[in-house]
Amino acid sequence: MSEKVKILINGAFIESKATEHLPVENPANREVLAEVPLTLLSEIDEAIEFATEAFKTWKEYTIPERARLFLSYQHLLKQHQKEIAEILSKENGKTFADAMGDVWRGIEVVEHACNIPTLMMGETVENVARAVDTYSYIQPLGVCVGITPFNFPAMIPLWMFPMAIACGNTFILKPSEQTPMTAIKLAELFIEAGFPKGVLNVVHGSKDQVNHILNHSEIRAISFVGSVPVAEHVYRTGTHNLKRVQAFGGAKNHMVVMPDANKQQVINNLVGASCGAAGQRCMAISVAVLVGEAQNWVEEIKSALGTIKPGVWSDESAAYGPLINQQSKEKVLRLIKSGYEQGAEVLLDGSNCTVEGYENGYFVGPTLFSNVSADMDIYKEEIFGPALLLMKADTLDEAIKIINNNPYGNGTSIFTNSGAAARKFQHEIEVGQIGINIPIPVPLPFFSFTGWRKSFFGDLHSYGKQGVRFYTETKTITARWFEEDVPGGNVNMTIALK
Repeated sequence: MSEKVKILINGAFIESKATEHLPVENPANREVLAEVPLTLLSEIDEAIEFATEAFKTWKEYTIPERARLFLSYQHLLKQHQKEIAEILSKENGKTFADAMGDVWRGIEVVEHACNIPTLMMGETVENVARAVDTYSYIQPLGVCVGITPFNFPAMIPLWMFPMAIACGNTFILKPSEQTPMTAIKLAELFIEAGFPKGVLNVVHGSKDQVNHILNHSEIRAISFVGSVPVAEHVYRTGTHNLKRVQAFGGAKNHMVVMPDANKQQVINNLVGASCGAAGQRCMAISVAVLVGEAQNWVEEIKSALGTIKPGVWSDESAAYGPLINQQSKEKVLRLIKSGYEQGAEVLLDGSNCTVEGYENGYFVGPTLFSNVSADMDIYKEEIFGPALLLMKADTLDEAIKIINNNPYGNGTSIFTNSGAAARKFQHEIEVGQIGINIPIPVPLPFFSFTGWRKSFFGDLHSYGKQGVRFYTETKTITARWFEEDVPGGNVNMTIALK
């Protein structure tokens, strides 16, 4: 009998009384690693009740006390980074190096939570009227919820509960039922760091459990990352119940390649940004728009993509791992087939990929489409696999129009040596996160993660100045400027436009 993944309620890791369980598979070989319970709704109610009670005392902890606990937590996460990464690799399929990066990006958020004293400062103005002063305070909401996906089992939970808890809230984490073991390890270290009982609780489940949480009267705020249909459902249901909701959905991220860009740099970045993590990233580059003479680089892009191969987490030569499950693989294969049927030129087809010794794994080889148009299914749908689409544009204006006409707005990038082209792109593009000579512009924790359009629904800011942001969008730009006369070849600069 395989191990049953535990739930965490009021500081205790216990076995759920649920009679229904789902298998947690190693996607490289379909080995069942554990069974995750579909947590009883009564157990979820119990977790929320304890979190509600814990909030009464946790919010009264001094802010420096909270920060010190997070200092202990980030120390434990660093000590156990390799252990967490191995658990993550086995249940998610990522290469070990990729898993280490997943954990590290989460640790960076915990480090940010250690700075919570300065982030919780309010505002004051004297004499707003005669002998009248005004003060504003930032205060916690209550019980918050995080519903997280399979593709970043460490980073995305660590995006959520550390910041919420550092601000004085208590938290219910519902990790993906496909990768629950990583979340439980994160929770074990959280308890070891010395946090009080009930501050963090972990439950498992699927649609019924999520809906129960969304409708629970004691939940004050919800954070979600996943597909667009589920993001819309979470947003609609949560806001209908008058809760604060931030729901991140899917993406179709484009990289614009200008003819003056460094060709080898572009190709190297395209390979990693499209196929890294088997393409299972909401910030993956899945479309390259080749402008002007850059359209002549297709064969070199094909050659570079054709040299990489998937493999298991412990294979240091593997570029990426398997897809998460059979359903995901079938979706990718369906879309590859549709590419043939709808007239795309399939330069590389990863449909029949196998890894020696792991023939049952959910592997798909690197896949490359050329002559792609916006009416094709491979363009309209998020493939979420190791596939890259090539489109053509005669000018930068045409490339910008292609991207702005796409319904998603998570991330985009441009590769160019022209400051004028970079400035035009960052100003005119209608996407939340922009990379200039950076393929995947995921910002560090002290900047906003800011999807636009169908990539994001809800409130970006769980605390802080809100006012005018109800009527504006936040755009975050990460830029690397290349200049021949600079030692080392580049100058790094990060810009946030709000």
